[in-house]
Amino acid sequence: MTCSSPVAAPRAAPLLAGRLSPTAAFYLQASITVSYLAGSAAPTPIYPIYQAEWGFSPITVTIVFGIYALAVLAALLVAGRLSDHVGRRPVLLIATAVQAAAMLIFAAADGVPALLLARVIQGLSTGAAVAAVGAGLLDLDKARGTTANAIAPLLGTASGSIAAGLMVQFLPAPTHLVYLTLGAIFVLQTIGVAFMADSIKPGPGAWASLKPQFRLPANVHKPLLLAVPALVATWSLAGFYGALSPMLVRSMVGHHAGVLGGVGLFVLAGSGAVSVMLLRRHAPATMMSFGTAALLAGVAVALAGLSYRSVVAFFFGTAFAGMGFGAGFQGAVRSVLPLAAPRERAGVLAVIFVVSYLAMGLPAVIAGYVLAHGGGMLSTARDFGAAVMLLAALALLGTAMQHRSRATARYSTS
Repeated sequence: MTCSSPVAAPRAAPLLAGRLSPTAAFYLQASITVSYLAGSAAPTPIYPIYQAEWGFSPITVTIVFGIYALAVLAALLVAGRLSDHVGRRPVLLIATAVQAAAMLIFAAADGVPALLLARVIQGLSTGAAVAAVGAGLLDLDKARGTTANAIAPLLGTASGSIAAGLMVQFLPAPTHLVYLTLGAIFVLQTIGVAFMADSIKPGPGAWASLKPQFRLPANVHKPLLLAVPALVATWSLAGFYGALSPMLVRSMVGHHAGVLGGVGLFVLAGSGAVSVMLLRRHAPATMMSFGTAALLAGVAVALAGLSYRSVVAFFFGTAFAGMGFGAGFQGAVRSVLPLAAPRERAGVLAVIFVVSYLAMGLPAVIAGYVLAHGGGMLSTARDFGAAVMLLAALALLGTAMQHRSRATARYSTS
């Protein structure tokens, strides 16, 4: 895969005086994805502080985590295709400003209801924006945009979790400073979007696009179906780490340092970002095969580390599973997204993210329910890991069968 210079889509709006260049617009939109995912991961190392101050159970943590995913899903279903009709810029302008407001609600939260409200607003604005920004990146550069759509969420998740953990550990106002910092970043990005030329011209059908539906181009159906097990396996693991990894790490280490809260998610997402960069030139099927195999092996090693209370084995397995997460997710995205036409991209991305966020939120809530009703942390982690490994094995099998059918077709026509 070669990287081309940013080129506007065929129906792109002309560049106006005072507007950002296509290159600047590309990096601005990539940074927005990073910031959105950093904001979603930032509460992870802060949950133990909330628990200590407000006295709630593990299921509350997973509900707070899961309600964000449900809000993202709701926004994706309603507004996921909106930018295909009104343009990328208006959607991003409003959504990013709302993200800044959500950070203020987080900073002022004094109980679970305020925390839930902040997560809902954060999720709604994220759901409205992720398909628009992902499609905008492809409008500007199809090759680099596909890679950015895979790596930016991982970079955001990694940076948000570790930055919040470091702030909690070493800086004052642990439940305020990280949100105020992110809020300032969102304000700056909103200003940047105001100076960004839209990459497509507005077209008809905006109101009709708000009706929830899963309408996909016919040529996308089969590739997406084959990618679903990989999407579910990768994002369910991310959801588990995002909601419960602080408890897992602290139970092994026996220390309550704030920075430990974000380490597990940082290792998972950070190694995923590394694998995306290292493997970005490989074919999507190769990335999916490697990703699902690495996910399968990495989760097994991480579970062994938990069973034997080996921190080294746990983090080694987490890093290897993270490489599978990154490669599997990019392989899935690259096997589907390039098949969509410019005015279909946001809709296809919306479906990909619906599957991903449903996989991220629902299993985490189920795990929290099991913990709240007497399930042990280790046994819950084992059951969850076994489910992820089964999904990874199904994805690996599906990729192998697809590769075999293509090889057979080539042989029969030669």
